[in-house]
Formats: sequence, structure tokens, C-alpha cells
Amino acid sequence: MSLSFAKGAYQVREAQSPDDREAALRLRADAFRAGASDADRFDPLCRHILICDDHGPAAAARLLLLEGGAALSEGYCAQFYDLGPLAQWAGPILELGRFCTRPALRDPDVLRLGWAAITRIAEESGAGLLIGCSSFTGSDWRAHRAGLAHLASRALGPATLRPRPKAPERVDYPAALAGETGDVSALPPLLRSYLGMGGWVSDHAVIDRDLDTCHVFTALEIAAIPEARRRSLRALAR
Repeated sequence: MSLSFAKGAYQVREAQSPDDREAALRLRADAFRAGASDADRFDPLCRHILICDDHGPAAAARLLLLEGGAALSEGYCAQFYDLGPLAQWAGPILELGRFCTRPALRDPDVLRLGWAAITRIAEESGAGLLIGCSSFTGSDWRAHRAGLAHLASRALGPATLRPRPKAPERVDYPAALAGETGDVSALPPLLRSYLGMGGWVSDHAVIDRDLDTCHVFTALEIAAIPEARRRSLRALAR
């Protein structure tokens, strides 16, 4: 089922036309690569979401549907994390990637509308788990100590499900930041909203020199989203 709804100044739709796909890629290029192309081999496999206002594209994201834990190796996250602990997950998994907004846009409604679209697609596809790489801008992990310390003390996933290390450049931030005080406000908005709905993160961060970020694996069981929050998101996506 194609996605299309409007709320206030924003229109949310699945980017199906060549023009919409190109608009999403331009926004990603500006957000992640200073204007250079961000297209990759995963794009043809994904559903792409575009949020627009009167000024043009305001936000974009892509979603890859994986048919259970055995298919996790086909996704983007598997390039950086050993997802073996999740291999026995039964049922579809939705991988969220490349969520970005127009530079200098700070409207929280954009993130809410993004989550409304993501939740609707997850429920329509029967996905029970949402995963992704949540990024901090800047590959020097020390610049993100306060946010990572918060994750270490409050947001680590179950030991039986957390991914194992795979990327050659990574940091065991719970050990490196043991005893440090965290600050939830230091987290990127997307990651903060993941956690607010019941999500969890990996026990190590990956240094991504290509995108000049460091990121953590993030997972959210759809059933863990508080029912009131799910109702609110459903209402937005009508």
C-alpha cells in the first residue's frame, strides 16, 4: 500500500516517481556528503519516504524490509555489526536508514511525521522489529561523551540480542566512559526518540570515516511502543 498523508504545512508520501527519488537523494547528499552523491546499492531495494513543505523536501528516509533474522545479512547494518544474536528473530524486520532533514530545519513535527510514516509501514508490513544505525555527527567519539555515557548507563540492549563487534574501528564506550555522567539532551533527536519509545542500543559504537560519524546499532520492538504513542502516530498517518 502506497503511503500518502498531509498534516499542517507538511505532505508525507512514498517517493515513487523519479523526481521524488531524485529529491530524496539531493537532500541526503546535502545532509551526509556536502552535496556529493549518497546513492548506494541499497537504494533500489528500499521504500523511500519524503516529507515536503512549501519550500520543497524537508526530510527523507529509507526503509528496507527483511524477511526475518536470517535475512539480516542483506541489510545496511550488517556491514558494521555482527547481527548473529538476532538471527533467530521470527517475522519481518524493518531497517531504517538515511533519515535526514533539510539543513537548519528544527521543527519537531517533522520527526513526529517521520515516525508516523515509519510506524504505519511497520504495522502494514507485519514487522515486529525496527533496526538502524543511529549516528552522531563527527567521527571523533570523544566529542559525544555525554550522549554515549547516557547510552551506557540507561539504554544498552539485552545481552542476548546485542550485536557483536565487526567493524575494525569501534569503541567500547561503556568501558571507556565508566563512571561518567551522561546527558540525554546530548543525543541526536532521532536516537532520543527511538529510546523514548522503548528502543535499545549496542554496547559499542562504530567510527564511520566515510560519513564522518560515529554510530550505534539501534533496535526497537514494535510491541514495546506504548499503546498511547502508537495510537497518536496512527492518527497522524491517516
